[in-house]
Amino acid sequence: MENATTAPPAVTLKNVERAARNLKGVIYKTPLMQNLGLSRTYGATVLLKREDLQVVRSYKIRGAYHKMSTLPKGAGEREIVCASAGNHAQGVAYACQLLGLKGRIFMPAQTPAQKVDKVRLFGGEWVDVVLTGASFDDCFRSARAWCDERGGTFVHPFDDLAIVEGQATVGLEILKAATAPIDYCFMAIGGGGLASGVGSVFRLLSPHTKLIGVQPLGAPSMHGSLAAGQRQALAHIESFVDGAAVKCPGELTFGLCRELLDDVVLVPEGQVCLDLLKMYNEEGMVLEPAGTLSISALHQYADQIKGKTVVCVVSGSNNDITRMEDIKERATRYQGLKHYFMVTFDQRPGALRRFVNSVLHPDDDIIHFQYIKKNNKEKGPVFVGIELKQPGEITSIQARMLAEGFSYEYLNDKPDFLSLLV
Repeated sequence: MENATTAPPAVTLKNVERAARNLKGVIYKTPLMQNLGLSRTYGATVLLKREDLQVVRSYKIRGAYHKMSTLPKGAGEREIVCASAGNHAQGVAYACQLLGLKGRIFMPAQTPAQKVDKVRLFGGEWVDVVLTGASFDDCFRSARAWCDERGGTFVHPFDDLAIVEGQATVGLEILKAATAPIDYCFMAIGGGGLASGVGSVFRLLSPHTKLIGVQPLGAPSMHGSLAAGQRQALAHIESFVDGAAVKCPGELTFGLCRELLDDVVLVPEGQVCLDLLKMYNEEGMVLEPAGTLSISALHQYADQIKGKTVVCVVSGSNNDITRMEDIKERATRYQGLKHYFMVTFDQRPGALRRFVNSVLHPDDDIIHFQYIKKNNKEKGPVFVGIELKQPGEITSIQARMLAEGFSYEYLNDKPDFLSLLV
């Protein structure tokens, strides 16, 4: 792990402007747009930097193309290799096609199909996709091992100064487009490349701006490392917010984020799902979970940002439509409207009728009911899912179950087990 006193290399304005010139004609200068709904909700001027509208639907093309187009002579003659949960892979694939470089892209086996298909679309005949491992970290190890064995040129998703300089062009565009001083800037953090780059530009050109990094609650690698004063690898992470599910921040990006950021906040995955659905239903914006993180962080800063000018970097929109049912499920559970139990039922006629009539409210819905094991015993376990109109009703339901002799185990706080049943 990194010595906490080591100073990271500086991101200079000269090099970021060079990256911007290098990216001219390759990327879109995405708009900085005020969102009226969020502005009204928080009593602030909330501006969205719309990297979801980027050519590969995320900011990752910036760093990938800048890095690959500035490789030293000979490095580009070897096969380009990267590891990514999706967005960096698309950036590298598109850069391979534009630059005429052969690429081999390692992605986790459970990467949403939409992201894999997009990588193949952007890379065309220039790239091969290898699906391997259960997480980004697994496929990262496979990609590095392949490079060591075959001599490929590895393009890191975040822990590289040229990558950070490319991502920093997001900050340059924000400040050029802004018509008023920016009080807060919220940025998603996976490995830390975006926050390092954008944060560096703001510290140089808008030093008064509060810089807030955002991570999912289930993958708090940068948050934990900053709290500990050194990089720390997490033993386990929740991979739902796949674009930000990184077990350990980069050495370079950890050092930069430690110097630059005012705070790193953690957002529950359920809150991300709620905001993702809200932005889709009310704004027509199709965001991925990682792309929604900066918006979700506004809840925690509601009091501080009133009357302020706030920027949220909307970092990506590569979402698979097949995930929407899972997203809705997580959002409803987070709101306290869906609850799951393993209930012990008497295995004789009338037990279900008693449960419905004596335990549930007339407006409550049974959304799952399944005998886990039928036998000749007097009692048996039943998996029951209940959807409520009001979240506070669950305590009275639990009390009535016990009063009616239905013992139960509550499953909402056992997500790994629940995922096998729902």
